[in-house]
Amino acid sequence: MQRAYIPQIIARQPWQVIIPLTLLVVFGGAVLYSAAGGHFQPWAAMHVARFFVFLVMAMLIARIPQDLFKLSALPIYAILCLLLVLVELIGGIGGGSQRWLNLGFMTLQPSELMKPGIVLVLSWFYSSLPVGEVNGWRAILPPAILLGIPAGLVMLQPDLGTGLAISFGAVIIMFLAGLPLRLFIGGAVAGAIAAPLAFFFALHDYQRKRVLVFMDPESDPLGSGYHITQSKIAIGSGGFLGKGFGNGSQSHLDYLPEAHTDFVFATMSEEWGMIGGLFVLAIFAIVLRWGLKVAMNAPDRFSRLLAAGMTTTIFFYICINMMMVMGLAPVVGIPLPFLSHGGSSMMTNMICIGTIMAVDRWSRRGSSGLV
Repeated sequence: MQRAYIPQIIARQPWQVIIPLTLLVVFGGAVLYSAAGGHFQPWAAMHVARFFVFLVMAMLIARIPQDLFKLSALPIYAILCLLLVLVELIGGIGGGSQRWLNLGFMTLQPSELMKPGIVLVLSWFYSSLPVGEVNGWRAILPPAILLGIPAGLVMLQPDLGTGLAISFGAVIIMFLAGLPLRLFIGGAVAGAIAAPLAFFFALHDYQRKRVLVFMDPESDPLGSGYHITQSKIAIGSGGFLGKGFGNGSQSHLDYLPEAHTDFVFATMSEEWGMIGGLFVLAIFAIVLRWGLKVAMNAPDRFSRLLAAGMTTTIFFYICINMMMVMGLAPVVGIPLPFLSHGGSSMMTNMICIGTIMAVDRWSRRGSSGLV
């Protein structure tokens, strides 16, 4: 009976995922508060505020009709490609890379937005492609071009991690669209053959160094291996229960680089231990399970591809970042969703959440006859 007094726009929100996400972001704010030495500025307050702003944005995205998603797919892709070109021309340089556009009110990283952008445009493409042509060249060449343009522009910045993330989302969509398995096996074999050549002739010096250090961090513990070494020390020293809130020596004494962004999981693990890590993993599991459930219940091909692609985009963020901070993958500069400080990353992940919410709404509307 009480449900009748709740406005429909509130009652229909997927609170089963919004509430856990909110808990995770607030927990991330506490970690950032500690990393700043017990201050809400400059990270914690902005982190939480951004989430609620982008949560409203996600709820608005969820109200967008499916036809508008389809109509806007190609224009959004074109705009993002244009922004990537502008990054090359007038973008800001930081950390040896040219990745950002200064919009005045915020600093935007267009390559981040291309992650959901490539999922959207390829979902639209394959939903409009006749099923009988999925084995032909039309199912391969146009998507390869759609992927190659932004991936190439991102690699020029250079930003290997984001380029791989964009490519991962595209490949997932191609796989789910039903392209022949032999293409992926052949691509994997070709990639294995090309990897040594790319290592010596395509990667920048700092990228080659990251790969070598990943294989043997102790070879340069005070240089290129410093990030991974200090991260593993922070995670290991936290033990099961952690050192306690505000007692993380690695981050407070500035031993741990990027303690508020790429290595925020290490910052958290030192103070909250395995218990904190399990809490973070549990929230991520809830979010990913919800996304996959929405994809499986989606009413049509476009919706299924879109929801699955957005879910795997979030998964890629989580998987690569956590492998990176534990020394299981090279350092590639991918933040941890909903914990790391960063506006572009938060916006990207909330766009993914909002899009999955939209697909969920399309499904419920179709099953219940609502308009």
